[in-house]
Amino acid sequence: MSKDPSSEGKPEKGGKPDGAPKAEKAPKGDKPAKPPKGEKGAGKGEKPEKGQKPEKGEKGAGEKGGKGAPKEKEPAGPLPTPRLQEKYFKQVLPTLAEKFGRKNVLSLPRLDKIVVNMGVGAATQEKKHLETAAEAMGLITGQKPIITIARKAISAFRLREGMQIGCKVTLRGRKMYEFLDRLVSLALPRVRDFRGINRKAFDGNGSYSLGLSEQLVFPELNPDKFTRVQGMNITLVIRNANDAESRELLTQLGMPFQAEEAPKESKKK
Repeated sequence: MSKDPSSEGKPEKGGKPDGAPKAEKAPKGDKPAKPPKGEKGAGKGEKPEKGQKPEKGEKGAGEKGGKGAPKEKEPAGPLPTPRLQEKYFKQVLPTLAEKFGRKNVLSLPRLDKIVVNMGVGAATQEKKHLETAAEAMGLITGQKPIITIARKAISAFRLREGMQIGCKVTLRGRKMYEFLDRLVSLALPRVRDFRGINRKAFDGNGSYSLGLSEQLVFPELNPDKFTRVQGMNITLVIRNANDAESRELLTQLGMPFQAEEAPKESKKK
């Protein structure tokens, strides 16, 4: 088959024309030399050397928040025992064992728990009163209270079943002894015209209950913030004791009972 004379000098598709000069590659040794590390980026600003980096304590010391400031160490070890709890085990228990004639320490009267309760009747009209009472109870006891609800509806009090009407706290352990210590040492002496608590307010099983007409007798509360007067009920639950033994236990712990009245003599005619 004869070739077209006009296509003899043209290169084929995708190929190179015959006799075209090839591009010469630069020899490996002619590559431009890289600048040394110390000269790289000299115009952008010199970076500090590794030895000149600021220390961690100095970094951000003057910044907002004082990140470099040293943190205070938390006290290590267990918390100190409340003084009333220490008094119970070291002084009260031996005295009760000798007085009641019991050798077994577990059979002696002991404080099991303290229940602090606030009934906020005004919460049926204004819920803010209940929030204020719960906040006050948390400051007094050092424990977040639970909200109590109505068990049944009473139309005379505008009360519906399930409505929030109060708050309470149950204290045990070290918080229980700390609260009792503050109650006996600080709160009760600040009650107006205080002449002691009732000696007969026991329930027959050894537990004792008392009421406070206002919460401001506790020094933890700011009277400028808690302006509404709110009372509370305090129940001391005592185990392994009758009423007389519980009274003796509370007397040893410093509870200020009223003086016992002398029996009146009948006048002879």
